[in-house]
Amino acid sequence: MARPSLLLLTAGVTGLAVVANAATIATGQQDTGQTRLGNAITQDMSDRDVAAARRKRGLDLREQAAKAASARLAADVEARRKQDEAQLQAGTAPGAAPSPADSQFDELARIYQAMKPKAAAMVFEQLDMEVQMKVAQRMRERSTAMIMAAMTPKGAAALSMAMARRNAAHPPAPAAIRPQPGQAMGPAATARR
Repeated sequence: MARPSLLLLTAGVTGLAVVANAATIATGQQDTGQTRLGNAITQDMSDRDVAAARRKRGLDLREQAAKAASARLAADVEARRKQDEAQLQAGTAPGAAPSPADSQFDELARIYQAMKPKAAAMVFEQLDMEVQMKVAQRMRERSTAMIMAAMTPKGAAALSMAMARRNAAHPPAPAAIRPQPGQAMGPAATARR
């Protein structure tokens, strides 16, 4: 059997290429100049855009929730202030009985303790200073410290100063002094021995 010449093979391949190009043009699938790498980069960029849009929606929802919580807290504080003023005018001592606002501060303290410190600090700084103090005083010291560490230095300093002023105005009651071993004890204590 005779081998076809190189010229004949080249002509056949060229003919097939012309037919393939004509079929591509006829179906409208022209080469856009994109390679597999270009397609992969384009796909990766669109995936990142979708993920960024999803994160932005989540942050927007969190911001709206924080604003709503702040507005509720401000309304609660204002209602409490008005209630205290009404009690003063009526002649009763403000805060004589535990109010629903106090239990709300306890509930807020539990909520902020359950949150991650960074997220809690972001919302906590937006609150009124009086609300911050009341909530911080009801929280465990460790939780308060972690939230204050995540706050901006200015916000943490303002809360610290407000809490220090409050503590200076209301000093804690002195703790009972217990005798150390080897110290003289009173007659009742020696009688029990």
